[in-house]
Amino acid sequence: MRLKSTVPTETIVMALGTIRAHKFRSFLTVLGIVIGIMTVIAIASILTGLRARIVSMVEEYGTNNIYAFHLSTGPRFGDRDRSEYMRKPLSPEDGEAIRAQANAIEDVANVLFLWRMDRTIKYQGRAYKEGSLHGVSASYATVTNVSLHEGRFISEVDDEHRRDVMVIGVNVVESLFPNQAFAAGRQVELAGRPFEIIGVLEKRTNSFFGENEEDNAIFIPFETGRKLSPRSEEMMLHIRAKTGMLGPGLDQVEEILRRQRKVKYNEPNNFDLSTADKIIEQFDSITMYVGLFAIAISAVGLLVGGIGVMNIMLVSVTERTREIGIRKAIGARRRDIVRQFLFEAMTLTFLGGVLGVVVAILISYIIMFFLPELPASIPLWAIFSGLAVSTSVGLIFGVWPAKKAANLDPIECLRYE
Repeated sequence: MRLKSTVPTETIVMALGTIRAHKFRSFLTVLGIVIGIMTVIAIASILTGLRARIVSMVEEYGTNNIYAFHLSTGPRFGDRDRSEYMRKPLSPEDGEAIRAQANAIEDVANVLFLWRMDRTIKYQGRAYKEGSLHGVSASYATVTNVSLHEGRFISEVDDEHRRDVMVIGVNVVESLFPNQAFAAGRQVELAGRPFEIIGVLEKRTNSFFGENEEDNAIFIPFETGRKLSPRSEEMMLHIRAKTGMLGPGLDQVEEILRRQRKVKYNEPNNFDLSTADKIIEQFDSITMYVGLFAIAISAVGLLVGGIGVMNIMLVSVTERTREIGIRKAIGARRRDIVRQFLFEAMTLTFLGGVLGVVVAILISYIIMFFLPELPASIPLWAIFSGLAVSTSVGLIFGVWPAKKAANLDPIECLRYE
């Protein structure tokens, strides 16, 4: 009489019983799998959260925006090509040409980088040296969706008359005017000159670690910046395309800048254009390498875990030689033995994967508890992929022990002591 094939449910129950009988040994066996799955899911959760925050920040500045600069702005590995440093900076005339000739463009803002100028602000014995000093045109507020906490933004009149006025970020206010209700209207000193604070920026909703570039901002009129620092020439153009016309606007801006900068038809651009989508793509290209590094670490853990599973299953075959002989003697087929040991290995690694997922979730919540500014979002695909991979490890590394068990001679097994 042949023994009826063990159904998968009964096989899993038997596998769980074996694991339960050797709890500590089973835990040590799958520790590598736990570490591998935990690493991938924890890193995936942080990268997913960071990406969501990047998208939110870009959208807050404007999804229709185009950013033009004379140097490449994408991620780089190593130094820039020396030819880039020979490029001439963009000019206000470039912005005027775009505004006048591109019908898909709504507005253009000039941003002058004042790196050569002392950015220290002084007020009644206090000094703030961490400011991010830029000269901006009046249109900067509308192009980048600036909101004001108090006062007003720089106007066309301020820019035209090169007035000594500024708009500052919240960190500047907290440093120079602690416990004071208002900053607008106060006089501070910048580059040895008195400046009037005419506005304070509202803190952006989205930020990293609670900080945003605008928190340290010191915005002065574009022409004022050129007057105070004539040697500062590097500038960026923030360009807003009309709704639904980002693609045509990007093409028009590229065509106009090539014409303005006298780039020949067979030469590459001597400037860089970025959009919200490109910024996100650049972030994705960086995180791809981080993800590959995480997968490499995980692969080592899974390999170690897989070898451990194979080893423990071979030990199990030796320990249960007499049991295998009895099962074969009463009618168990080779495939029944193979299935039993494969399901045991897969159950073992599946439970290791579950433990890895639980630990990764706990780590993500601990990170969010102690660093609420660091976003973490656990993607479902990472959880399901982790469980699938861990189960596959059991299947792959359990084949040899299962076949070894199935190939044992039942008579020799019954004689085994």
